[in-house]
Amino acid sequence: MKTIISTSCSRFPCQPSKPSIFFKPSSLPNPGFLSLSRSMTSFKSSLSLASSVDNDQTGPIHRPSGEIHVIVGPMFSGKTTALLRRIKSEGNSGRNVAMIKSSKDTRYAIDSVVTHDGAKFPCWALSNLLSFKQKFGAEAYDKLDMIGIDEAQFFDDLYDFCCKAADCDGKTLIVAGLDGDYLRRSFGSVLDIIPLADSITKLTARCELCSKRAFFTLRKTDETKTELIGGADVYMPVCRQHYVNGQAAMEAARTVLESHSKVQTDSCLEEVAVV
Repeated sequence: MKTIISTSCSRFPCQPSKPSIFFKPSSLPNPGFLSLSRSMTSFKSSLSLASSVDNDQTGPIHRPSGEIHVIVGPMFSGKTTALLRRIKSEGNSGRNVAMIKSSKDTRYAIDSVVTHDGAKFPCWALSNLLSFKQKFGAEAYDKLDMIGIDEAQFFDDLYDFCCKAADCDGKTLIVAGLDGDYLRRSFGSVLDIIPLADSITKLTARCELCSKRAFFTLRKTDETKTELIGGADVYMPVCRQHYVNGQAAMEAARTVLESHSKVQTDSCLEEVAVV
C-alpha cells in the first residue's frame, strides 16, 4: 500500500492561464434539429479544434477536479472507523493515499490515527493543513490521489485547504470530525465545508444511558472550554432526552459545587478575621 499527504490554498477556484475546450460525443449538436451540412461542418470543426488542443504539448496541464466527502457525528459514532475503511480500501486498490490528523490529539498515538477500538493507520500529525504539501514534498503530493483528515474540527484552515486540494489539485478528500461541541454549537470549521462537499454522512452512536440512537456528545466534567480532548472518561454519546436531562443535571451540580465552594471560602475568611 502506498501512503502519502498537502498545503497552501485559496477560497477561489484556480483559473487556467488560457481557456481549454473539450468535446465529447454527447456534447455535439443533435443532427435532428440541424441541417446535415451544418451538422457535419460543426462536427469537423469540433474534431479539428479538439485535435489541436490534444497536440498542444506546451499548453497548461489541466487536472481532473477532485472530490470532498464529509463524515460527521457525535463522539463514539465511528467517524474515524469509516474514514480508515475508505482510506485502506483505496490504498489496497493501488491508489496513493495519505492521512492527516491534528497534532493536538495525542490520546492513543502521536504518528497514527487510532480508533476507539484500537485500529491504527500511520498519519501526519500537523498543527495546520496548509503546511502539508511542503512537509510531504511537492513531487510526492502531486502523485497523491486521496487525503484523509481526522479530527477536522481542530484545523482552522480546513476550508482553504479543501478548496485548494479539491478544486485546484484534483485530490479526493475524506474529512471526518465533530459537527458540534458539547453545547451543540458549531465546532471549528467542519460545517463551513458542507457547501463544498460532494457528500455528507451523519453517523450516530448508541446512547450510553438508554441505548437509543445518540446524536449528541455530553461532557461529564464541569470544564467549560470548547477544546477539551478526551475519551470515555470525559465524554459520552447520548440521545436528545438524556442530553437535555444531562445538561440540566450538570448545571444543577455545578451550581451546588459553586455554592459549596463559596460557603467554604466565606467560612475561611471569617475564621481568619476572628483570629
